[in-house]
Parts: sequence; C-alpha cells; structure tokens
Amino acid sequence: MQNILGKKIGMTQLYTKQGALIPVTVIEAGPCTVLEVNDLSSGKPLSVKLGFDDKKESRTNKAESANFKKAKSKPKKYVKQLRAKIASDYKIGQEIKVDIFKAGDFVDIIGISKGKGFQGGMKRWNWTAGKSGHGSMHHRRVGSIGASSFPSRVFRGKHMPGHMGTDRVTVQNLEIIKVDADKNLLVIKGTVPGHNNAYITVRSSIKRPPAPESDGGQDKKAKKSQ
Repeated sequence: MQNILGKKIGMTQLYTKQGALIPVTVIEAGPCTVLEVNDLSSGKPLSVKLGFDDKKESRTNKAESANFKKAKSKPKKYVKQLRAKIASDYKIGQEIKVDIFKAGDFVDIIGISKGKGFQGGMKRWNWTAGKSGHGSMHHRRVGSIGASSFPSRVFRGKHMPGHMGTDRVTVQNLEIIKVDADKNLLVIKGTVPGHNNAYITVRSSIKRPPAPESDGGQDKKAKKSQ
C-alpha cells in the first residue's frame, strides 16, 4: 500500500502517443514527512501518520508542536493517518516523495468535493421537472413526500432540497500518465474531487483493473479453434 498526500493544482489536456486528446489533473504530491508509525506492538492497527505542506509555528498549538518536534519536522497544514501493510518500512522523520509511483500505475484519489451550498431537488437529486404550463405551480418544487394516514411520517433518507457538496469522495482506478520527480508532480488521467489547491490523498489502487493481455488475444483464438 503506497500512500502520499498532495494538493490539486488544476486540470489540462495531453496528447497520447496514439494522438488522442485526454483530460488530466495535475497534483503536487509530497514530499511528506512520517510523523508517527503504529505497529502491532503499540496495540493499534498498522498505520502511518503523514504530514504535508509547511505552516507557521505561531499557528500551531503546544500539543501539535511536541509531535512535530519529536519527528524533527516543521509544522504541517495537512496531517493524515493512513493504513500500511508493513509498518517497519517507515521511520519517523522519513520523507516520502512522488517517486514511489511510476507512469502506468493505478491509484485511488480521496478528497472533499466542491461545496455548492443549499440546492433544490432538481440539481441535488436530478429530479424531473413538473408541468410547464401556466398555473401549474410545480415547475421545480417538491411534490408529495408521503401518505398522511399511513405511515403518517416521512421515511428517513427521503431526497429533499438541502446542502450539496463538501462530501468525502473517493475516485478509484485512475491511471498515472506522468511522474515529475523534480517538481513533485503527478499527472493523472481524468478528474479528481475538490477545488484547485484542495488537499487530497493518493493511494495505490485497491481494486486495480486486470492488466491487458500481452499475447494480443492469441490464446483465446487457439482455445476457440480447439
């Protein structure tokens, strides 16, 4: 399990070797400092606490400052505790850089989606509009939400207008197009959650798609002929 913290820079486009134009997201990933390592001897699950992006010491409380000093690290703005398969691979104070990934790897991106404030049901839940005739009074409004006699209440989870966005979102199986170790940049195919300069977590894909067949499908043809 490879993990790194980063910041979404923005989106652009790239041409592949085949000449296809694809959308990509540029992420500033690392360097991250290992602040804490939990192994089985500590009685906690195998995990590693990483910190990313320096901040002023004046904006750090005493408890946080003690943890950063223990790791001989500057205070960090974004701190996250992540799972690790082998805790012994990490040491407190160690730096994790973007070169743990390479082009062609698949990753999962975890971030907070853009906040859109209070929204109506059509935008929030993709409701169908009401009749558009004059006097219908229900172009975009909420209709009936439950029976009166039975069950005499509204069921939990009913889709209604309300706050939209600012949710934890995970986008899986995104392909890394390019890794720039000198500038600590990851170029990833597709979109990732969050606004520009939003903090995100990048981890190696859990549900990685199967690798394409190297034989060009010759084995399948041979089986069919048999």
